Amino acid sequence: MRVLALDVGEATIGVARSDALGITAQGLLSIFRESIKKDTTKIIDILREDDYSEIVIGMPLNTYGEAKNEQSIFTEKFADKLQNKLRSSGMSNIKVEFYDERFTTKMARDVLIQGGIKGKKQKDVIDKQAAVILLQSYLDKKSYRDER
Repeated sequence: MRVLALDVGEATIGVARSDALGITAQGLLSIFRESIKKDTTKIIDILREDDYSEIVIGMPLNTYGEAKNEQSIFTEKFADKLQNKLRSSGMSNIKVEFYDERFTTKMARDVLIQGGIKGKKQKDVIDKQAAVILLQSYLDKKSYRDER
């Protein structure tokens, strides 16, 4: 079963998904934000396209690992709305989990620069690339935990 990752930004939501075995992460798309209601509807549509077992949402912690900032509060609100929509859509079996997203945007920017992607093109895909980095880190950690 696949895992979906969301990097919830102010202007876009980066979306990545795992392969069917939960080993590798691939970028899926960037959702240009409209409203929480419309954004969560788009995510539900994505979930209907395949067999997902969980959603990982990047939690923007500060450098000390604390999650009480404006963006983290918004992310929690977004996750609550998404969980409500999952329940009302008959998808309450899909687990929603937060995962530390510190530095994923910086790492994504570095990857894109190394790939020669700059300017507007970078802005359009940076959250998607951050979601890939977030998801791959989550999958690697989960695999390590499962091996122990």
